[in-house]
Amino acid sequence: MNSEGHRYTPIKPSIENLSQAIYIVNRHAKTAPNPKFLYHLKHEALMKLLKEGKANKVGLHFSQNPRLSQQQSDVLVSCGKYSFHIPPTKTDFEALPHLGKLDNSVRNPKSTLSLTQAKKLLLTYTGLKEDSKQPLAKKKQYQKPVFKKLGESYF
Repeated sequence: MNSEGHRYTPIKPSIENLSQAIYIVNRHAKTAPNPKFLYHLKHEALMKLLKEGKANKVGLHFSQNPRLSQQQSDVLVSCGKYSFHIPPTKTDFEALPHLGKLDNSVRNPKSTLSLTQAKKLLLTYTGLKEDSKQPLAKKKQYQKPVFKKLGESYF
């Protein structure tokens, strides 16, 4: 057991382990109540891998869920046996080929890494700190409706 009472040993930051960790964080971010930090962690880890030459940009794909526009493109990044999408920069449109629509038959391999292990590995690798004091959405207190007698003013 480590100092925090967990039964796992720290994972070494190899390309395979980092890409698995990014896959796990990305998968959990899709359903997380507050996914902002997880997506930021994924993006920072991929940018560092790209900078170090351990990942490479393959091309552009049309986004499956464009925001306000009819078409939006994402950059396809290959890292180990995994591939991910990140938002494009202006230079990506000039430098990368457009691959068209996303091929839904291509899938990332399964991973058995836990979210806790994945986050720890990526936090160590990127040097980011997780803000533990995330503002929780407060539930609105139920307020009983006020009924006035017929003809009385609400003001």
